[in-house]
Amino acid sequence: MKINRRIAVAAPIAGFALGFLDFVWIKYLPSAVAGLGNSIATWAVAAFLFTFCTRWSLPRSVIGAAVMLVVAVPSYYLAAALIQHDAWSNLWGTVTFEWIGLGVIAGVVFGTGGVLARTPGRLRLPALALPAAVLLAEMIIDLSRLGDPNHRPAELVAYAIVLIVVAVLVTVTVGRTWRDRTLAAAYAVPLSAAGYVLMTATAFGR
Repeated sequence: MKINRRIAVAAPIAGFALGFLDFVWIKYLPSAVAGLGNSIATWAVAAFLFTFCTRWSLPRSVIGAAVMLVVAVPSYYLAAALIQHDAWSNLWGTVTFEWIGLGVIAGVVFGTGGVLARTPGRLRLPALALPAAVLLAEMIIDLSRLGDPNHRPAELVAYAIVLIVVAVLVTVTVGRTWRDRTLAAAYAVPLSAAGYVLMTATAFGR
């Protein structure tokens, strides 16, 4: 399979922009919304939207989404080195490769979801629910930290509210009708439970 030239150009550019702007987002916005930048769920939603908004085939879309997230990781640490003077070695550190691994998984799963969400069939509505589901799964992880002395309850609750708002906004945006949006929201509930289990099995859920 030959990689479309548009994918070869669009995916790295989108990945660089995602990673660089992600760091800027975290550094300069209030903590309640800054947490969205340091989130595999947000990057998963980005992969979904990347393939949902294109008309590439499933294999090309999945490769494009994975490449985008892989490029976004060193781009993030590049921004940190340039703006905050963090160590350049972070670009090839262990944590970087952990995020790259998570990025590949998220790119494959949510890149596929973005294609299915725009393709007629039985899987369209469950696929539409994926962005909200992963955001709600992160919300569950976030709220599970209540009582942990390392986290402030007010900040955890504020971030949970932000995640809910973003989940609603994304669902409203990708759904073509209110019926689609309602059913996608219903699918998001059980999918978020599955997402919680999977996310807690990774470094993200620690």
